Amino acid sequence: MLCGSSVTLDSIIPPPFDASQQLVDVTGEHEFVPPGRSDQRGPCPGLNALANHNFLPHNGIATIDQFITQTTTVFGLGPSIALFLAAYGAVVSGDLTQWSIGGPDARVAAPLGLGLLGQPQGISGSHNKYEGDASPTRGDLYQVGNDYLLQMNQWQDLFDVGKAGDDYNIDNLIDRRAARFQESIDNNPYFFYAPVAGFVAEHAAWSFIFRLMGNKSSEYPAGKLNGEVLKSFFAITGDDGNFTYTPGHERIPYNWYTRNALDPYDYPEAQLDAIYATYGRDNLEFVDIGGNTGTPGSFVGFDPDNITSNVYSIKNLQSGNNLSCYFFELTIQELPDVLSTLFSDIQQGLNLLTPILDNATQIFGCPKLEAIDKSQFSIFPGYTQSYDGYTGQSTSGSNL
Repeated sequence: MLCGSSVTLDSIIPPPFDASQQLVDVTGEHEFVPPGRSDQRGPCPGLNALANHNFLPHNGIATIDQFITQTTTVFGLGPSIALFLAAYGAVVSGDLTQWSIGGPDARVAAPLGLGLLGQPQGISGSHNKYEGDASPTRGDLYQVGNDYLLQMNQWQDLFDVGKAGDDYNIDNLIDRRAARFQESIDNNPYFFYAPVAGFVAEHAAWSFIFRLMGNKSSEYPAGKLNGEVLKSFFAITGDDGNFTYTPGHERIPYNWYTRNALDPYDYPEAQLDAIYATYGRDNLEFVDIGGNTGTPGSFVGFDPDNITSNVYSIKNLQSGNNLSCYFFELTIQELPDVLSTLFSDIQQGLNLLTPILDNATQIFGCPKLEAIDKSQFSIFPGYTQSYDGYTGQSTSGSNL
């Protein structure tokens, strides 16, 4: 059992720092340009910032290769995580080759022959597929009617956790994550912590705040995240008590240094963070799959033992690569259900994602999971009821 402060690869061996290599130049062609009416922006602050600085296309529509290149180069995301997230987005939010970082857009069409059942919805329309509940700053879709706009009360709560020392780190972000999880339980009758959009995406959303947004230096080679940098990445201006949110205006600060190229944030680092958040900080609910049953506070969670018939367990997720394997295997098992709502023939989506996941399970030596018992999810209206709730524009144009 882990205990005490965060145990990560960075805390064991500090990463290298090379100022000339790690400075992200946001001048010239990468100067901040706010989105126009035809530009897509959505729930992911990092992707919005990449588009605003023309690392990704300014219109907010990018290909799998563009997402991989820019998230690895600008933010130091590991190539394996970047590949999965980019390809998964293309399948569940796009046309298998590209996707919108905001809502549906006529420039991401449903071409003949791909079997798509309708217009791709972008990540703003991917509830319980890519985007999920209990986000750091975005509201639960069932509660506020959209999943892409920052909610000021949630921003204030996030800002408050580190303002005393002007320091946002793994530990105080875990504190806020646990509190935010409980808020969804207490207030959202349809809260559902899905296998991918919950277990996987929520961990990424919270860990990326420090791991990818923290400003690296010779003094803090693993990064230090202060309030000014946090505000910039979340499109916030003004001072505490007088904050202003400008939707879609996320920006990379001047004099901001990314992760060293020799220190990408990939599956091993993410796994250590997830184990620490769950076991080191006693938040076992982070690996449960479940939700509320139709009323606030009615949360029922199924732990890995129940979901996987003891192939994975609440105990063995701490061992070896089992936590990463649990993620890979859950995703493989959930894909047919997710894709069946998007494609008349799910095979093309499976053809893109299955090799990526199979390769990962082989590299990590994962115990084979033949099936998960999804019948248990029938008690959750957040799982059984289709609720897109997208309220933005249905054609090309900013949803903000």
